[in-house]
Amino acid sequence: MNLIIDIGNTVAKIAVYDGDKQIEYLRGSNHSLDFMKILGNKYKIDKCIIASVITLSNTIRRQLANIEFPVLELNHKTPIPIENRYKSPETLGMDRLAAVVGANYEKPGHNILVIDAGTALTYEFIDAEGRYWGGNISPGIYTRFKALNACCDKLPLIEKSGDMPDLGYNTETAIRSGVIKGMEFEINGYITMMQKKFPDLLVFLTGGDRFSFDSNLKSIIFADRFLVLKGLNRILNYNVK
Repeated sequence: MNLIIDIGNTVAKIAVYDGDKQIEYLRGSNHSLDFMKILGNKYKIDKCIIASVITLSNTIRRQLANIEFPVLELNHKTPIPIENRYKSPETLGMDRLAAVVGANYEKPGHNILVIDAGTALTYEFIDAEGRYWGGNISPGIYTRFKALNACCDKLPLIEKSGDMPDLGYNTETAIRSGVIKGMEFEINGYITMMQKKFPDLLVFLTGGDRFSFDSNLKSIIFADRFLVLKGLNRILNYNVK
């Protein structure tokens, strides 16, 4: 069985895979691997992959050193089952790379736009020949809320949930509608732009945030919250037979 660890800016996402089947999923701290002992007692782990967008803590480093099964720490030199044409691979977030690997594995031979909505909102493109060309990064929902609060003296920090009219009738609804609808327009704009270049485009939407889409876009969008974990599992199997 494979242990998959995706350490993000906010939390760590962990999964256990038996082949291509996910049999357990949990979320935990991104500064410790305390869950390892529990999962190690519950399953016979054969190998592990860890990918992180933050610098691993000393606690995690010590815990990794005590693991008895092989651990692959994903970096820009790790062999992957796609062609990476990103011009600065050493600066590429491993979650971004894993997402396109996962999408390519799910829908091989297609032009794919991967949208990951988390702390950051990222867009990645991989073509039908399995070549990853790169993408764009913008702030995610909560990052935008926090930025408005931090950079604008009189704007409050608000919650995502609540009334969201087309035009805000007070400051709270103006911020919420501006942020969330603005992101929806941004996402739809990227999809429309890429469709003009690649009419057969497929779109994978992953991450913790959900958005609404026009009816003419729904047929090409695949929502998969585990896309990064699937990609990491694919990379692990590709490297460790």
